[in-house]
Amino acid sequence: PGAGPVEVGGVLAARQGVRVCVRPAVGAATRAPRCSPRAELTMLSRAARSASRTLVPALGSLGSRQKHSLPDLPYDYGALEPHISAQIMQLHHSKHHATYVNNLNAVEEKYLEALEKGDITTQVALQPGLKFNGGGHINHSIFWTNLSPKGGGEPKGELLEAIKRDFGSFDKFKEKLTTVSVGVQGSGWGWLGFNKEQGRLQIAACFNQDPLQGTTGLIPLLGIDVWEHAYYLQYKNVRPDYLKAIWNVINWENVTERYMACKK
Repeated sequence: PGAGPVEVGGVLAARQGVRVCVRPAVGAATRAPRCSPRAELTMLSRAARSASRTLVPALGSLGSRQKHSLPDLPYDYGALEPHISAQIMQLHHSKHHATYVNNLNAVEEKYLEALEKGDITTQVALQPGLKFNGGGHINHSIFWTNLSPKGGGEPKGELLEAIKRDFGSFDKFKEKLTTVSVGVQGSGWGWLGFNKEQGRLQIAACFNQDPLQGTTGLIPLLGIDVWEHAYYLQYKNVRPDYLKAIWNVINWENVTERYMACKK
């Protein structure tokens, strides 16, 4: 949103209603009217001022943006016990996720300042922080809704049929996503995503807090957090035990809603 810099050849100037004289290309069949250097400079200056008037309000709207906030859980911290303890849920939500939200807001403020100053070097330097903290906020916001004290079992309807089509059976899908999630080296996520171009489900792993859609193009349906803070207090370093337990609290209604929405 907002206007960009003056474009080569006075294209933006033309968009702003400024008359532009174009120099003829060498060997052109017809001759375009020529403008004096002074006239060209005057027209470009007018276009730049016009673009600036459009750009400043756009930046002002960024400055008035609402800050990100920590979403409430749709259940109590202890609601997923015995599969995920209340202590883990409280620390995970109120400390870890909250940190991503706070850091994301701080980085966005710095990015806005750099944008207003035209400081490209700082904008580039801030992008890893945007990706990490923005991804952390996106991923966890999905994760909480993917879980439910009334979860577990198998999905129904179109989602189940799609799983059978793309993975052979629900058990094969479950085994594959578990294997991929266990195999994440260090910290990251195991995902079930939807490939909109191909119209099929896919399993993927993302490292650290890389957001699925932003890094692979897949639309996230189900995410499993395999950072140690998601399970260590209860399962120590035995990630497979945590993954075996989490299937008991998967909210298939939520996953199905996501699937049906992305098919539209």
